[in-house]
Amino acid sequence: QVQLVESGGGLVQAGGSLRLSCAVSGSIFSINTMGWYRQAPGKQRELVAVISSGGATNYADSVKGRFTISRVNAKNTVYLQMNSLKPEDTAVYYCNVANQPFPWSWGQGTQVTVSS
Repeated sequence: QVQLVESGGGLVQAGGSLRLSCAVSGSIFSINTMGWYRQAPGKQRELVAVISSGGATNYADSVKGRFTISRVNAKNTVYLQMNSLKPEDTAVYYCNVANQPFPWSWGQGTQVTVSS
């Protein structure tokens, strides 16, 4: 059973930065493409950034140029550096696999709140 533990969220003013971390249990982490997802109140969960096992990245248009996803396979950890935050980035952020037909069990997520 894979476990996902997200951390690093908080309250920040618009224009500020946060760095999210996601610790993943299990040896299968290094072979999978990982993603950061977010869910705002009343909205569906959306994928905002992905990183392949080899380090190739891709981003949703809404965060491109502001967010950077990275991973350290030796630590089974994936990160999301978020800069120039906007109020519309307010959401609960989750990590999960992004190249499987079904996600792993979701973690508790980490709340990001951006004030204007």
